[in-house]
Amino acid sequence: MTYDFAPLFRTAIGFDRLARLVDTLPQDATTYPPYNIEKTGEESYRLTLAVAGFSADDIELTVKDNALVVAGRVAEEPSKNEFLHRGIAARAFTRRFVLADHMVVEGADIANGLLHVSIKRVVPEAAKPRRIAITGASAVPKTIDGPDVPKAA
Repeated sequence: MTYDFAPLFRTAIGFDRLARLVDTLPQDATTYPPYNIEKTGEESYRLTLAVAGFSADDIELTVKDNALVVAGRVAEEPSKNEFLHRGIAARAFTRRFVLADHMVVEGADIANGLLHVSIKRVVPEAAKPRRIAITGASAVPKTIDGPDVPKAA
């Protein structure tokens, strides 16, 4: 399914990436593993995934093209016992989270079956607001004194 964003972009500059972002949204929403997203500070966030049964070696974090991909795969171990009920899901998963511009994954740790991923917004100096000087006919011209510049009479 495609959408026509032309009316939206008539007064917007540089938002052409929005249409591509909508196209990359997952069509089939998965609920495994469950997760929380918390705002821990002015510019910092924490993503927490419930990954019971997974170790740090079973999980892979990848950041590419403003997306954080969390993938988990447990090596199947042959069991000597017969399961009467298997309610602890240790199936493979892949979760994709779209990151806004200037979001940086700082690190991750796993404890008590929870994977915590620290994310922070780091805005470069070039992207911060800056004041632009305005020049025009009403602006006072600057005088330049030097050996090659004739003096005004």
